[in-house]
Amino acid sequence: MTRAGDPRLSIRPAEARDADFLAWAILAATRSHLGRGWFDIALDRPESACLTFLRRLTLASPRSWWHHSRFYVADVGGAAAAALCAFKGSAPYSLSAPAIAEVSENLGWEPFEPERIWQRGAYLFTCTFEGSEEHWSIECIATLPERRGSGLATALIEHATEAGRLEGYHVAQITVVIGNEPAERAYRRAGFSIAGEARSPQFEAATGAPGLRRYLRSL
Repeated sequence: MTRAGDPRLSIRPAEARDADFLAWAILAATRSHLGRGWFDIALDRPESACLTFLRRLTLASPRSWWHHSRFYVADVGGAAAAALCAFKGSAPYSLSAPAIAEVSENLGWEPFEPERIWQRGAYLFTCTFEGSEEHWSIECIATLPERRGSGLATALIEHATEAGRLEGYHVAQITVVIGNEPAERAYRRAGFSIAGEARSPQFEAATGAPGLRRYLRSL
């Protein structure tokens, strides 16, 4: 089994050619350990349509936190096996709405559809944490099922936290859906500690999980 340190493993910045893999990674990461994630719920479309939307989202003009330029990819033997996004400050979050609006328009969806997307996905904002310009954010961590347990997520996190340190940041943050214990164990192994959690009935009604938990690590 390939593990961190294996010569077949390499970590690189994502490129536009990774759009299909990144679409899968975003969908898998938002699903967490649950059957449905934010995009399943907010888009309210079959998985194939969600993946088409996400592929375009990684290539959209607004460089939101879903844009391919925010991601790192772990290749094993030249094939993408895991990914995450990492970025500074809150600007990539603020570009979410224009990115979704652009993709919706390009797909020929009704003009009111972006508003409906945010309405269906509003449960998420009952559990989000206040952003900080001083934090280096790590999001959308996903590994192919057949590669899980091989240390790829840990290697990616180490790579991303070092990138944050080189950018001058002193604290990294990761948010996880409460109940995703494998992910939480991985974050603790990577030096992160729980810094708070947010729960809400709306979040639990939509997803089956009580809310979100934030982890922080000094860089």
